[in-house]
Amino acid sequence: MLQIKQYVKVTSLDEAYELNQKKNNVIIGGMHWLKMSSKSVGTAIDLSGLGLDEIVETDDAFEIGCMVSLRQLEKHEGLNYYTSGAVRDAVKDIVGIQFRNTATIGGSIFGRYGFSDVLTVFMAMDTYVVCHKAGEISLREYAGKKADRDIIVKIVVRKRPVQMAYVAQRHARTDFPTLTCAVSYMDGTWNAVVGARPLKAEIVSSDKNMISGEDPVTEAEDFGAYVAGKLTFGSNMRGSAEYRKQIAAVLVRRAMLAAGKDA
Repeated sequence: MLQIKQYVKVTSLDEAYELNQKKNNVIIGGMHWLKMSSKSVGTAIDLSGLGLDEIVETDDAFEIGCMVSLRQLEKHEGLNYYTSGAVRDAVKDIVGIQFRNTATIGGSIFGRYGFSDVLTVFMAMDTYVVCHKAGEISLREYAGKKADRDIIVKIVVRKRPVQMAYVAQRHARTDFPTLTCAVSYMDGTWNAVVGARPLKAEIVSSDKNMISGEDPVTEAEDFGAYVAGKLTFGSNMRGSAEYRKQIAAVLVRRAMLAAGKDA
């Protein structure tokens, strides 16, 4: 059973950061995973009064506050137009609307969960994490770092010409994914991000001149096999490593073809 000794709705990021340096204090967002734990929390730190629950679109980027809900991502017209619906497709099967109304992007990114659809889709873009003390760091680099006591302030997606699509394998809708996959094409390079392996998402990019576009179907199949061969897969109750490897090649192929078609 979760026990919280003290609750503080902070009035500044400095206050939140200072409180969060104590190991038994914790930042709360939607609290979906935290409430299922049996830990004892000294101070629960609430960021909801800091105005970090908005998506701001500029000419150059999308700036997504850490308290933005997954439902806001799902419904945001600008973000989904830019990604050809990939962000919507990534979050629409996460549990249910009630869950997505309160689960936050900050918690999803900070947790670096292996099963995270959110981490997978945002890694396929030119995405950065802005932390209170560390400043801006690329999401791909952030995903490989160990968790620390810094606070995610916002996620920044820089607008670059991109073609992308998102697909995932689930045994049932709203279940945890068996495998997640986002494919994007930027600056002449195809990128495939595969998560729920059951390890966290990892990116594989095409080599120079690997894909010419002359035979999209064959090249998508070849790229899927290439990506599956580059990654490590594991087994759990949702599937074996061998099954995931085969599914990865299929999902990459499907997403690549979808990304090319949407363009």
